[in-house]
Amino acid sequence: MRTALTDLVGVRHPLVQTGMGWVAGPRLVSAVAEAGALGILGSATMTPDGLRAAVRKVRSRTRQPFGVNLRADAGDARERVDILIEEGVRVASFALAPSRELIARLKDAGVVVVPSVGARRHAEKVAAWGADAVVVQGAEGGGHTGQVATSVLLPQVVDAVGIPVVAAGGFRDGRGLVAALAFGAAGVAMGTRFLLTADSTVPDAVKAAYLAATVRDVTVTTKVDGLPHRMLRTPFVAGLERSGRLGGLVRSLRHAAAFRALSGTGWAAMVRDGLAMRHGRELTWSQVLMAANTPVLLRAAMVDGRTDVGVMASGQVAGVIDDLPTCAELVGRVMAEAEEVLAALRAQAAAP
Repeated sequence: MRTALTDLVGVRHPLVQTGMGWVAGPRLVSAVAEAGALGILGSATMTPDGLRAAVRKVRSRTRQPFGVNLRADAGDARERVDILIEEGVRVASFALAPSRELIARLKDAGVVVVPSVGARRHAEKVAAWGADAVVVQGAEGGGHTGQVATSVLLPQVVDAVGIPVVAAGGFRDGRGLVAALAFGAAGVAMGTRFLLTADSTVPDAVKAAYLAATVRDVTVTTKVDGLPHRMLRTPFVAGLERSGRLGGLVRSLRHAAAFRALSGTGWAAMVRDGLAMRHGRELTWSQVLMAANTPVLLRAAMVDGRTDVGVMASGQVAGVIDDLPTCAELVGRVMAEAEEVLAALRAQAAAP
């Protein structure tokens, strides 16, 4: 299926695997790329050296295009951009809007720039700054999310910008892909659906928790890092919801120290990142401090398999997923379903 997205990034199918921290590593990304979709490395939880090694590992496994997701507000964002350019990565995606300067640096080097946004005004801003495409995530998506449903947000952005738009939030199959195309999108991005594949390195116990969840078992909380965060509802998350402000701040300090050890980031760099986050996202100091909770609590579940002391970011779509195909099987199934739906629509339109 050819769309503006496939032409832009050079993949066979208009499907994107999102850059999930601790989840989107070389094995998953290379499997997605080999299946003909666009895999995105989640680099926010990697050191710069770890990022370079991960890129090279993906490159050793596939000749297909892939991308890297970066934190635009990170103090070492420029260093990471240089790594992408030096290593010949095809796509740079961003969870937050990158600066005009970072976009220009990447584009001058021939890298496709695809920021993720949750509001029309943000899409308009990055498009004006030269972004090549934009991922638009509605409220159904996992992780940090807004309040506007994909079905409302997506057509707003499509009408507002003249670049390819990729829809995210609530997608898992060919029907969703066709719906997004009908809204004017050039493809769909999926996080939870690719997390729940045989190629994902997420521990089996964690995958089982996702598969057992219903749509009512997915909730939004601000207790992890002070911002709305969609995840599975578990006893641990319920405990976070009941915790007081002081307990949350103490936990954040402990997790900040843990993240410093995991990432190799010095305290000075963490303070600089905090200042950038506070300025770019209008956060309070308590929210900046709480931000350290996210990578540590996600790692506890996604790497260590500790569903009792970790959090599991999740889109609402987790409640209707019940299997663990390989990435090749998933991509093939989604595209076959999309073709079947399109054929049925054509037949319906042609009927007397």
